[in-house]
Amino acid sequence: MAAPTSDPSEARQRDAERTRAEILEVATLEFADKGYAGARVDEIAARTSTTKRMIYYYFGGKEQLYLAALENAYSVIRDMEREVDVEGLDPVEAIRRLAELTFDHHESHPNFLRLVSIENIHRAEHLAKSDLLPRLADPALGVLDRILERGRAAGLFREDVDALDVHMVISSFCVFRTANRYTFQAIFQRDMLDPARREHYRRMLGDLVINFLTAR
Repeated sequence: MAAPTSDPSEARQRDAERTRAEILEVATLEFADKGYAGARVDEIAARTSTTKRMIYYYFGGKEQLYLAALENAYSVIRDMEREVDVEGLDPVEAIRRLAELTFDHHESHPNFLRLVSIENIHRAEHLAKSDLLPRLADPALGVLDRILERGRAAGLFREDVDALDVHMVISSFCVFRTANRYTFQAIFQRDMLDPARREHYRRMLGDLVINFLTAR
């Protein structure tokens, strides 16, 4: 007896998802490399297995494609933050684990930082139009809130610091290390992404955050 054939509509759906993912991947590289103004939809189409017309079909236009790439870049780290298992760790170790996650992500996703820098140049005018905007903060702050509550209840953490303060400290270190790599190296002759110094900086970040939270 012949094996049942797959549903053609499901196959088309899978093809559409693959095509959309490919476009997003290439668009992320293009926007991160050339900025919003410099990126060209024609070039993105030429580097994918689709056409400019299909890009407009999937995303609507250049601005919508840029916003989708930006949302996708943010969603990657937010999904990682949501999935990190810190409930079984004591508050100090949980904070360190979350800081290390951000450190690892920003190091391995430099295009995320470039997109964020580009959007700051545009004063977040595109991101402000995102339907996902209300959900882009929740995972990071939610996880941090729970850790801080446990730390304060145990008498470990200071009371005058909130989750957004901690998020800002962690992000500042991780963004600076990657985004300012070349100017820092030119001025001080030190590569902040030198593999020989990686564990030193990773541990340093955790120490900074913990010392900040436990200072009296």
